[in-house]
Amino acid sequence: MGKGKLAKFADMETYENVFQYPYSVVEHVLFDMQGHWHEQYFHNNNPIVLELGCGKGEYTVELAKLHPNMNFIGVDIKGARMWTGATQALNEGLKNVAFLRTNIEIIERFFAPDEVQEIWLTFSDPQMKNPRKRLTSTFFLERYRKFLIDGGIIHLKTDSNFLFTYTTYLVEKNQLPVLLRTTDLYSQGPEYAEVASIQTYYESMWIARGLNIKYMKFCLPHAVVLEEPDVEIELDDYRSYHRDKRSSKDKAK
Repeated sequence: MGKGKLAKFADMETYENVFQYPYSVVEHVLFDMQGHWHEQYFHNNNPIVLELGCGKGEYTVELAKLHPNMNFIGVDIKGARMWTGATQALNEGLKNVAFLRTNIEIIERFFAPDEVQEIWLTFSDPQMKNPRKRLTSTFFLERYRKFLIDGGIIHLKTDSNFLFTYTTYLVEKNQLPVLLRTTDLYSQGPEYAEVASIQTYYESMWIARGLNIKYMKFCLPHAVVLEEPDVEIELDDYRSYHRDKRSSKDKAK
């Protein structure tokens, strides 16, 4: 039998690679390491990369193993899930991995301008009913620009046709530079090999279910005035693995 939630939270209170600042705490406590991740935690000047909505943290850990000369921080509010990746990173002695438990809506409170080079969004909730909650929306992109270097990279890896199509329209409307884009990651050539080399448990389930994995890599310049696309997009016919969609609508903006 696996560890219960309370035991996992107790573990993480002692983990040197976990920082827990849910919204209710951050309202009253400043995050002193903002702008000081390099010297106070990683003890190097290597690029910092975030995975937002990291879940169990398995992708964050695999990225860190793949790129030992880069620093990775997995961010999520679900602490019991995050325990898995945080524990693995400690057990394997990975010094280029950290985990931050907080709400992504306040992510800019934890990083200073130009402190982050790249962001990964892996299998984010498409939020088909609420554009403001989509992690590629202008609401979030504006937040990322507060700490992401000018022209910093956003990676989107998703099984959701809705989220991928929405992001495509947003990128096109704002003329954001696209470096890579595919609607079928695992049928592509060597330029996609690195992205395809990491596959999470649920990703393998989605592939077995017959869903194509979509991937986009684009840049986020500081100077662009971001606007939302005004296009109706066909909804996915599911919410997530083994769940049907809740809405009776066929399209949404």
